[in-house]
Amino acid sequence: MTLRAVPFEAPAPASAAKIGHVVRAGLIAFPFLCPLVGGPSVNVWQLMATWACVAGLLAFGPAVRPKREIGIWLALGAIAVVLSAREEPISYWLPVCATLAGMAAAACVGAGITRGGPSAAGVLATGILAAGLVSAVLGLLQYYGLAEPLVPWTTTPALGQAYGNLRQRNQFATLVSMALVAALWSHAAQPSVQVRRWLVAAALLLLVAAAASTSRTGLLQLLSIVGIATLIAWRERRTAPESDRKHFSLPPPLMLLAMVPIYFAIAWVLPQLTASEVEGMMRRLQEGAPGDHTRMILWRNVLTLIAEHPWTGWGWGELAFAHYSTLYEGSRFPEILDNAHNLPLHLAVELGIPASALICGGFIWMVLAARPWRERDPARLMAWGMLGAIVLHSLLEYPLWYGPFQLVFGLCLGMLWPARVASSRQRLKARWLNTAVLPAAAASALAAVVGYATWDYIRISQIYLPRDERLPAYEDDTLAKAKKSWLFARQVDFAELTLTRVTAANAAQMHSLAARTLHFSPEPRVIVKLIESAELTGRDQEAWQQAERFRIAFPVEYERWLRGQPVDARSP
Repeated sequence: MTLRAVPFEAPAPASAAKIGHVVRAGLIAFPFLCPLVGGPSVNVWQLMATWACVAGLLAFGPAVRPKREIGIWLALGAIAVVLSAREEPISYWLPVCATLAGMAAAACVGAGITRGGPSAAGVLATGILAAGLVSAVLGLLQYYGLAEPLVPWTTTPALGQAYGNLRQRNQFATLVSMALVAALWSHAAQPSVQVRRWLVAAALLLLVAAAASTSRTGLLQLLSIVGIATLIAWRERRTAPESDRKHFSLPPPLMLLAMVPIYFAIAWVLPQLTASEVEGMMRRLQEGAPGDHTRMILWRNVLTLIAEHPWTGWGWGELAFAHYSTLYEGSRFPEILDNAHNLPLHLAVELGIPASALICGGFIWMVLAARPWRERDPARLMAWGMLGAIVLHSLLEYPLWYGPFQLVFGLCLGMLWPARVASSRQRLKARWLNTAVLPAAAASALAAVVGYATWDYIRISQIYLPRDERLPAYEDDTLAKAKKSWLFARQVDFAELTLTRVTAANAAQMHSLAARTLHFSPEPRVIVKLIESAELTGRDQEAWQQAERFRIAFPVEYERWLRGQPVDARSP
C-alpha cells in the first residue's frame, strides 16, 4: 500500500468551493501573520485574531462534533484549572477555560475537514504552508536588517534575528516545521511534476528560514520530520508493486536525508553574509544557553516547587510567584519564571501531580489507542506531523499559550479523532447536530465574545498609553473607567499599583494591592511597592523578608533600589 493520496480536485475556476477553500486557508494562516500588538499583554491581539478566525471557520464550515474523548479530555483540563483557582476571582481561570473552549471549537472544524474527502485536508496544508512561506520571507528580511520598509506590518529585530510576526524564534521555527510537513503532504497529494518542483523549492526556502531562526527546538523538529518522512518513503517503495514504481508520493529517501546536511550548510553560510557578526546556529549549538539561563536549572527549580505542593500544586498562574518566593539551595533561574518550559512539569507545579498525570496520561492514552505508527492515510499523517511539532515544542517551551498554535492543535485533534456514527438513531441525531444552524450559532457566540473582549482590552490598554494617545473618552479618569473591567482586572491592578505613589494615607490599601499584584507579576517595581507599604503599616518583619527575597531574585535591581535609583524605568 503506497502513501499516495487522491489527487487534488479541480473545481471550476471561481467556483464557490474554490473560493471557500481559499478563505478557510486564509483564516488558518492569518493568526500566524497578524501584526497587531499593543497594550499590557503582547499576545492578546494575536489571541483575539485567532478566535475571530475560528468563528469564521465555524461559519464557513463544515464543522461537526469530534470524538467524545476530546471533549472529555478538554473538560478535565478546565475543571482542574477551576479547582486550582480556589477562591480567586473569575479573571484568574476564565481565560484558560475560554481557550480550551476555543480548542474544542477548532476540533469541530478539524472533524469537519475529515468529512470533506481526501482533498479537504488541503485547507490546512494550504493555510500552514502559506503562513510558513510568508513568515520565511519576513524572517530572512529581518535577519539581514531589511524589514524596516514593512513596518508596521512586521517588526525589525536586531540583526541576525528572524521570527516573522511571531516574535519568538522557537515559535517561528515550529511554524516552519509545520509548513514543511504541509509541503510534504502537498507533494504526496499532487501528481503534477511541475507543481512538485515548486514544492521542492518551497521546502528549500523553509530550510533556509529554519536555519535563520537559530532555534535548537526547530532543529529537533527537522530531524524528527526528516527521519519519519524517510522511513515512510522507504516503506512505500518497499511495498509498492513493480507496476507502480514510477509514481511514488514522497521524494526519494536519500533526497529527504540530504535535507539535514543542507540545513547545516545553510546555517554556516547565513552569518557569513551579514554586515556584522551575529549569533549563528553553529555557534548556538557549540556554546549552549548562557550561564544560569539553562533549562536544566529552570527545571530543577520547578521540581523543587513541585516537591513543596505535590498534590494540589501552587494554583493556576502562580508559578512566577512561587519561583520568586522560594529560596533554593542550589542555582536559581534568574528571570521571572511564569512557565516551566515543559507542559507536564507546568501542569504539575500549578495543578499538582495527579492533575498533570491525568491530563497528560489521557492524551498519551488517546495517542496510543490511535496507533499513529500504523497510519497510512496522508491527511492524517500530516495532522500527526503538525501535532508532533507542537507537542515537541511543548516539552521545551509553551506554544499552547499562543492563539495560532492553539488553533492548529485543535484542528489536528478533530482530524485525528473525528466522531464515528454507528446506529441510525445516532446518525439522525448527528444530522441534526451537524446542520449549519449550530456552527453558525457557535460562530456568532464566539464572535460576540471576541468583540466584547477586544473592546474591554482596548479600554484597559488606555492606562498604558500617554494621555495624548488615548481615546477621547478615556483621556480623563482613565484608571477609574478601566476598573470596570473584569476580564483584565489583574492588568488594571498592575497599572494602578505602578502609577500610585505609596504614602502614609494609602499604605494599607497599597499593601493589599501590592500583595495581590505580586501573584500576577512579581517584578522589582511591584516588590518595592510591597516593601514600602509594609514599612509604613508597621509590618517590619514582612518588609525585611521581602527585601531579602528581592536581593536574591533580582540582585541588580536590588542594588539600584538601595542607591535610591529607579528599579525599572518603564511605566504604564
